[in-house]
Amino acid sequence: MGTRSHTTYKKRQKELARQDKQREKAARRAQRKLEKQTIGSDHEEGIEPVAVADVEQGEELR
Repeated sequence: MGTRSHTTYKKRQKELARQDKQREKAARRAQRKLEKQTIGSDHEEGIEPVAVADVEQGEELR
């Protein structure tokens, strides 16, 4: 039975490492999303808000 607790301990450590990695990946994704939003807002300053709304609704501008 002694090997059983060792296996459980290793499994728990592996699971904690996996959770940490997932948290880090989620943080990187959130940071990247935030950076894309700030870059996107800088480029859209010259476009009229109405024109952007029309394009988002699927209407073509002529």
